[in-house]
Amino acid sequence: MNLSFFDQFASPSLMGIPLVIIAMMFPTLMLPSQDNRWITNRLSSIQSWLIHMITKQLMIPLNKKGHKWSLILMSLMMLLLSINLLGLLPYTFTPTTQLSMNMALALPLWMATLLTGLRNQPSISLGHLLPEGTPTLLIPALILIETTSLLIRPLALGVRLTANLTAGHLLIQLISTATVALLPSMPTVSILTSLILLLLTMLEIAVAMIQAYVFVLLLSLYLQENI
Repeated sequence: MNLSFFDQFASPSLMGIPLVIIAMMFPTLMLPSQDNRWITNRLSSIQSWLIHMITKQLMIPLNKKGHKWSLILMSLMMLLLSINLLGLLPYTFTPTTQLSMNMALALPLWMATLLTGLRNQPSISLGHLLPEGTPTLLIPALILIETTSLLIRPLALGVRLTANLTAGHLLIQLISTATVALLPSMPTVSILTSLILLLLTMLEIAVAMIQAYVFVLLLSLYLQENI
């Protein structure tokens, strides 16, 4: 039974060929295609309004140099948002439940923000490792602590996204299994469990959107420290 719960997180394959790439690229097909007009329908107008609002919130703390990252951050936001929401549908695979994929997204972008700071303002970037006014005896320990916290940032990004989505999927599967199992013997309890399942599904939709936003927001904060 325990193995069947975790089978949903196994990477799907067809004749030995992994289908993760198809699962990652499928959300892009849901975006409206380009047209001669700027806004073709209500869906496009809502999408443009959401993208504008989120981009504005992400770019407020950054200076003009950081605005060059708006396209990268918003593209990542739309990709994660689409994958997380589509992964809640039945008989679908969620690539963002794989730590390897999340680390493949977090590590290069974190490294890019770090190298940007070291190239443009090395003194200020390295100054974050030692707060001003630190006692002399604590300097080696603080440098070690700050360096460790800096290096685990990409790991924290990947693990946070993976853990939240994995826990949500497991809860949904456990409660849905209990709902079906209790239906013949205790239908009243089964109905109550289905209501809990409905509320949990709504919560997971919110979590899928929030985690995509938090992932990109933390990257923008890391960028803010280095520009």
